[in-house]
Amino acid sequence: MSENQSSYRQIMKATSIFGGVQVFNIIIQVIRSKFVAVLLGPSGMGIMGLLTSTTGIISSLTNFGLGTSAVKDISSALGSDNEKRIRIVITVVRRLVWITGLIGFLVTAILSPWLSQLTFGNKNYTLAFIWISVTLLLNQLSSGQLVVLQGLRKLNYLARANLTGSFIGLFVTVPIYYVWGLDGIVPGIIGTAIISFLMSWYFSSKMKVEKAELTRSQTFAEGKSMLKMGFMISLNGILVIGSSYIIRVFISRTGSVEQVGLYNAGFAIINTYVSLIFNAMATDYYPRLSAISGDNKLCKQTINQQAEIALLILAPILIVFLIFINWVIILLYSHRFTEVNGMIQWAALGMFFKTAGWSVAFIFLAKGTTKLFFWNELIATLYILSFNLAGYYFWGLTGLGLSFAVAYLIYAIQVFVVSKIKFEFEFDQSIFAIFTVQFGLAVAAFLTVKLLSTPLAYVTGVSLILFSGWFSFIQLNKRLGLLQLLKRM
Repeated sequence: MSENQSSYRQIMKATSIFGGVQVFNIIIQVIRSKFVAVLLGPSGMGIMGLLTSTTGIISSLTNFGLGTSAVKDISSALGSDNEKRIRIVITVVRRLVWITGLIGFLVTAILSPWLSQLTFGNKNYTLAFIWISVTLLLNQLSSGQLVVLQGLRKLNYLARANLTGSFIGLFVTVPIYYVWGLDGIVPGIIGTAIISFLMSWYFSSKMKVEKAELTRSQTFAEGKSMLKMGFMISLNGILVIGSSYIIRVFISRTGSVEQVGLYNAGFAIINTYVSLIFNAMATDYYPRLSAISGDNKLCKQTINQQAEIALLILAPILIVFLIFINWVIILLYSHRFTEVNGMIQWAALGMFFKTAGWSVAFIFLAKGTTKLFFWNELIATLYILSFNLAGYYFWGLTGLGLSFAVAYLIYAIQVFVVSKIKFEFEFDQSIFAIFTVQFGLAVAAFLTVKLLSTPLAYVTGVSLILFSGWFSFIQLNKRLGLLQLLKRM
């Protein structure tokens, strides 16, 4: 087996593990979303989205990006084969998540009246924010446990923690919504956080890592670089969540809370169901890219391989969404949510550009150039927000999908140019070939749905889906030797 084939198979191995988890999570999410859509309706989803996005901003302000920055430190310690160093880093991480989690909890509880007024235009949700404040502590503690598993490359434990948390969470939250309706939103959010914490703690405790004896000054001295990098990542998180918050409030004030619920539902499909590939790959991709960050040639090779696999897996999925989006919406939610069809179709095209940009952007973090990462994301967030506001103002929900596509086209060009100048990065010709074929098929699918009548559109669309799937299989077989693997089974 060649070195390149081995590298491709490593990517697919990690993707298959977490892809499987993500698929299971999607099934759970589909069931939960269906119940939420039926039991709470668009208004309930809008309220839930406003509550979680508001606390998400506070979390980004107080978590110091430890969920990302700590992975790099733990991975580096693991690579050094220094047991003492590993114990020190993990001890520091676990202490820091307690401190940052408590800060988030207190800030949310203290500012709850103001948050209610700012988010909903009244103080009726003050008590809701006070109750939900505990989730900032629980979620940060969960993040700390999962970071340890990811940094130590215990992917099976990490996968099982996510899987069991989702499964148990479904059977806790759905009855809450059924019994209490809209009054069950807050208990449901808290219940989900508690379950995630318990599962992450349980699987992390299987790692018998002895606690290092460190003073407070030693803890902060060891965690200084982690916090510094995390702070820049956290600032970016604030920008992203803040932008999302502004969009939701703008939609709520310009349109209605129901429109916020439709927006949440629409992008849940793109970000939750389609981005499963991103989430699955990033779990292994970021630590692996960090390990070779000193070698630009290896970075280029790894990024290109990651981008190829991502495009080949995602393209057929996106074309399915383009053709059958109406049925997907009805299946996942209800007929009341079909207004977001156009938004999702435009966003599906934009996902091709996001995939290319996403693959490259990790190099900024892997190389530790956090200031460059921050300014790159700041500029991107500003024009993405501007496009979204203009898109909704002029064309409603469909305009948000259009703005998504345009913004991520610009983003992909931006990260490519910056990485080429700073790190001598280039896309291989194979990337351009794959992108041209699959994006061309996606555009054809988009036009098919828009221009042809329903029966003919489905017949033509299925042909495009099959061709896309066939093309991806042929290309993956060249890189992975899929037929050889199947023969051995």
